[in-house]
Amino acid sequence: MNDLKVGEKNRVFGLDVYRAIAIVLVVLSHGAILAGPIFKWLPHVPWPDGVELFFVLSGFLIGTILIRTLEDSERFGYKELIHFWKRRWFRTLPNYYLILLINFILVSTSVIGGDDAIDQFNWKFFVFAHNLYESFYGFFWESWSLSVEEWFYISLPLIILGLRLFLSKKTTLLASIVILIAAPMMYRYSQADMNYDAFWFDVEIRKVVIVRLDTIIYGVLAAYIAFYHKNLWYKTRWITFAIGIFVMYQVMYTPHGIDTMYGKVFYFTALSIGAMLLLPMASSIKSNPFGIIGKGISYISKISYAMYLVNLALVASVIIENFPPQTLKQHWLAYAVFWTATIAISSMIYYLYERPMTKLRDIF
Repeated sequence: MNDLKVGEKNRVFGLDVYRAIAIVLVVLSHGAILAGPIFKWLPHVPWPDGVELFFVLSGFLIGTILIRTLEDSERFGYKELIHFWKRRWFRTLPNYYLILLINFILVSTSVIGGDDAIDQFNWKFFVFAHNLYESFYGFFWESWSLSVEEWFYISLPLIILGLRLFLSKKTTLLASIVILIAAPMMYRYSQADMNYDAFWFDVEIRKVVIVRLDTIIYGVLAAYIAFYHKNLWYKTRWITFAIGIFVMYQVMYTPHGIDTMYGKVFYFTALSIGAMLLLPMASSIKSNPFGIIGKGISYISKISYAMYLVNLALVASVIIENFPPQTLKQHWLAYAVFWTATIAISSMIYYLYERPMTKLRDIF
């Protein structure tokens, strides 16, 4: 959910499109609680989960940074490790802790959340441990994916650091990728005999860190191919794009019951592979060919991290729990306010808080 570079001149438009699509899919899914009957006349289309796209894109960006760091340094050591974490955490933590504080205030004052929602809050939210190996619900639901990303930022560099003592650079990367693909998948397999309904599958499987780390590593695999096999990456972009679209929609249209081995173990893998195959095309579109529309896409991409954090609890929940729409006109009004407020609040956070905080990483 994060930009590789802060400066405008370094943006890759295709990746902006990828990120913008991901956040729009997330906001659309959360806004459904306000839309009510507005879109009932439209045929149902099973769109992919925007969070899964974010995971793969994040892996691609982080993987690119780590590969360049590894190649530029004689040996990937503690200095490089601390530098990487510093830059990541200046980018991700300020927004997270700001929205965590606002969520706490809103829930503790009963603006949002049920009677026991505040009881779900504890110290684990400060270190992203609230869903490290167990479920959570009822407080700051969106934070589950941030925990997955933060623990990935910790796990992958540490694995690279350890393996680099014994292996070459490329072998270290490949071994790290294999480990983070295999370990979560094996854990899901070990849990495949557990029975869940839809709610508990979402909470116990989809939103637990140790179950989902492999989702991001497919983006790192894409970064590995893009870095070490540039010609293959570029020349096959149309083929991989077509295959990626086919795979993603086969995944979405194919039944993936939560009581099946495929649904519990391989569904997320298939979706991640499909998302990964879209990256060669996205990364090859360097500049904006769409004028003002393209600028709008890039703008949504820039504020996407803030949009992800604010759209559900700070906007949708406040509206639905305090001003629940009853009539069709009210649903239209609530839905319009939802999108407008999400973009407006995210813009303020981005310009007044997120961007200044990110720039501090170049000072310290």
